[in-house]
Amino acid sequence: MNVSQGYIALSIVVLLVIAVLLVWVGRHRRESRLTPLAGLAFAFVVAGALFGSNRFIGYGLMAVGVLLALVDLYRRKKA
Repeated sequence: MNVSQGYIALSIVVLLVIAVLLVWVGRHRRESRLTPLAGLAFAFVVAGALFGSNRFIGYGLMAVGVLLALVDLYRRKKA
C-alpha cells in the first residue's frame, strides 16, 4: 500500500466515524435524521474516494454525491 492509498483509507475511516456520530446524534433529535437520498450521496462520495486512482471515475462519483446532497438539502428546505 503506497502513501496515497493510506490517505484514502484514513479519509474513509474518518468519514465513517463522522457518519456514525451523526446517526447517533440524529437519534436524539427526530427532525434531523439522515434521509435515504443523503445516505446515497454519502455512498457516492465514499465510492469516489475508493476509485480515486482513476480520476475521471473518482471525481465523477464524488460530483454525483455532491449533487445528490444538494438536491436533498433543497428538498428538505422546501418541505
